Amino acid sequence: MTLESATDQELAQETNQDNPLVWSILGVLKGSSCSWKVHSLAAELIAQGLLPALDKNPDQDLFKRNFLLMNALFQLQSLLLPQQWLQVHAMDIEIYNVVPNDFKQALAQDSGLRDYYLDWDNYQTSDNLIREMLAQFWHRFEEHIGTKKTNATLYPRDEALMIFELDPPASNKEIRRQWRRLALRWHPDRRGGDAAKFRVVCEAWQILRC
Repeated sequence: MTLESATDQELAQETNQDNPLVWSILGVLKGSSCSWKVHSLAAELIAQGLLPALDKNPDQDLFKRNFLLMNALFQLQSLLLPQQWLQVHAMDIEIYNVVPNDFKQALAQDSGLRDYYLDWDNYQTSDNLIREMLAQFWHRFEEHIGTKKTNATLYPRDEALMIFELDPPASNKEIRRQWRRLALRWHPDRRGGDAAKFRVVCEAWQILRC
């Protein structure tokens, strides 16, 4: 199996929910030359106002924040392949521009942990609450990058599909896959990224994800 085909299989395994922390974490990691620990990454996102308290119970709050972080990290790891490698260890989180030759072995070793954190059933709350929570995270992220719009200023769905380079009727799966590809292509912290185009893609996603 080639690196590209392995990556296509990873991307084909769609998660039920897109975690907006993926793009916040990408910005933090690409803006730093050192590795991160889970707790220091959480502290940075909290400082940016992107990771609020999630539960009144301190233990549950810690669990939920950690779950969201690990979920986002494993989503990002799949998205970056085959161009880059994201090492996901609790005490060593870093993006490498060269993918290691033994990457499949590393993926296999972490498969149990990855499966756990990509399964939203393990978040220990209802699907409706998860969707509501992620919607709030998206609003914070949109405000953070300056793309949040009111319903009155949103453009039509057909125009959003044009931005996504898709023809109607596009399936939810096609839309989600294209969102991830375009967001990864234009993220301003990626080589060749473009902040203005990234904002436009985020605005289109705000319409199409509804």
